[in-house]
Amino acid sequence: MDNVETSSSQLIKKDAVIEDPKPTLIADLKALIKVGIINSNLITAFAGFWLALYFTGASITAMWDIFLLTMGGTALVIAGGCILNNWYDVDIDPQMSRTKGRPTVTGNFSLHTVLAMGLSTTIIGLIMLLFTTVEAAALGLFGWFAYVVLYTMWAKRRYTLNTVIGSFSGAMPPLIGWAAVDPSLHVVPVTLFLIMFIWQTPHFLALAMKKVEDYRAAGVPMLPVVYGFEFTKRQIVVYIACLMPLPFLLSSLGTVFVVIATLLNLGWLIIGLRGFFMKDALKWANIIFIYSLNYLTIMFLMMIIVTLPIFN
Repeated sequence: MDNVETSSSQLIKKDAVIEDPKPTLIADLKALIKVGIINSNLITAFAGFWLALYFTGASITAMWDIFLLTMGGTALVIAGGCILNNWYDVDIDPQMSRTKGRPTVTGNFSLHTVLAMGLSTTIIGLIMLLFTTVEAAALGLFGWFAYVVLYTMWAKRRYTLNTVIGSFSGAMPPLIGWAAVDPSLHVVPVTLFLIMFIWQTPHFLALAMKKVEDYRAAGVPMLPVVYGFEFTKRQIVVYIACLMPLPFLLSSLGTVFVVIATLLNLGWLIIGLRGFFMKDALKWANIIFIYSLNYLTIMFLMMIIVTLPIFN
């Protein structure tokens, strides 16, 4: 009887796969390239590109080809880095609930295929960026190197500062977007870099608190694993506080932006300080994490909105 039930279950599973294989393939590809990371980084890359147009007086309609190359190239370089991260972390991903379903773990993609995908995607992305400016391509390469080599292969499994080291890669997209239009140094892209660099640590430390048991099982020395929640809370608040003066470096975007950005920072700092009085640390970490996502979206969308022609 057990054999009959097993055979029936296998037939049902086979039929399900035959009926609709595409959702599984699409889901695997999304997991492999980490589509959420790509989407969030493209927002910041677009903001950098848009602000460069605004401050140089260029028109997006006259630079639509550069725009497409910048967005496509940035997306592919990030995707290539994420694919190689999956390829390298295949030994520890089975230990974590949020990563054990990745196609490198399940075997839906062979490691040789994943390695080839990661390298080819990266190269194509860098070539696309090279058709914008050499500086944009160089920044893209540095961001990829920081994520794949410095973070994934070197720091992630060795140091609690792995989050800070990885933040260099996440802070590159707005610089790439700006450099594709204007390779010269300017206070605006430098400030965008600082916002992204500082923002990532409280964002990912909050995630590390939420997934602390996963990281402990995988042997990844995230700050909450090594030093505990209280120390991590203090670090999160320090980084949030470091964001406070940055909107004033973007005063050229107008008073409305500076006020809204300052309120966003103040709100996040207040929530951070509340963590010292909340008994449920995981609930607080979840609030910090959700706020960080909304913070990033609102901050960069506001940069774009206040520079639209209708407001100038």
